[in-house]
Amino acid sequence: MVRIALDPTPYNDTVPLLEFPDLVARLGYEYVQLTPSPDFGRHFHHPKVDSGMIAALKKRARDAGVTITSVLPVQRFGGPEEHQWQAAVFHTTRYIRIAAELEAPIVNTEFSGRPEREEESEYAFYRSMEQLLPVLEREGVTLNFDPHPDDFVEDGLEAWRILRGLDSDRVGFVYVAAHTFHYGDRAATLLPMVGERLGAVYAADSFDHRRSHGLRYISNPPGNTARVHQHLNIGDGDVDWGELFGTLRAIGYLDREDALIVSNVFAEDENADESARFQLSRLRELQM
Repeated sequence: MVRIALDPTPYNDTVPLLEFPDLVARLGYEYVQLTPSPDFGRHFHHPKVDSGMIAALKKRARDAGVTITSVLPVQRFGGPEEHQWQAAVFHTTRYIRIAAELEAPIVNTEFSGRPEREEESEYAFYRSMEQLLPVLEREGVTLNFDPHPDDFVEDGLEAWRILRGLDSDRVGFVYVAAHTFHYGDRAATLLPMVGERLGAVYAADSFDHRRSHGLRYISNPPGNTARVHQHLNIGDGDVDWGELFGTLRAIGYLDREDALIVSNVFAEDENADESARFQLSRLRELQM
């Protein structure tokens, strides 16, 4: 059965970490992915939880009937400056151990390099992973990557090639639907190649920035390198959800016991409760 988890980012400023399990249960979810928050750990920083807080969080989750599926730290694995990727290794080693202690053995993240320094960033990524792979093996944790817009790799196929080059089943791919058009809009051909190494799917909609002669968005000055996308409710953008879920069904992902789909809408904070409930209902329909 597919696990549908909530990314509670819209509540970071109003809900403490220990209250997340009660929140997601109230919204109808059985699963939650822990994402960067002031209590848990910010982007590119060390995690801020101790053993006591981890134990308390696990208890709150059990009491609420909620399972923590995974954690999401954002670290500069592909940072082209040596101190950046070294910090990423240092911080992520702790995050991996936290995931193991939470009994949520999945860490989902991004490459976090620089597109204008692609060669250096790829090298930094492989150096980072050389140090992290033994930690993943020891702790029994899987690390999955999303080629995020404005990363050193944005195209989904090229990102898969980079991950494949690690030759490790402890590393997988995160398919973020809101990044579909930066990936190259290739779900139907990419996901069968990724196969069993697909570690998670994130569900939010986005507009295709390539449409209307590249004027779907207007960003000034013309020709600048800004990357624009959204994380909207399903149906509010251009993602072909029928194709995406048809492909997930065809490759057997929806039949996997470890299948994880994370609702991660970030554009509806003022309607966060309604958005979360809508997403859960829609995702249940799509997986049928």
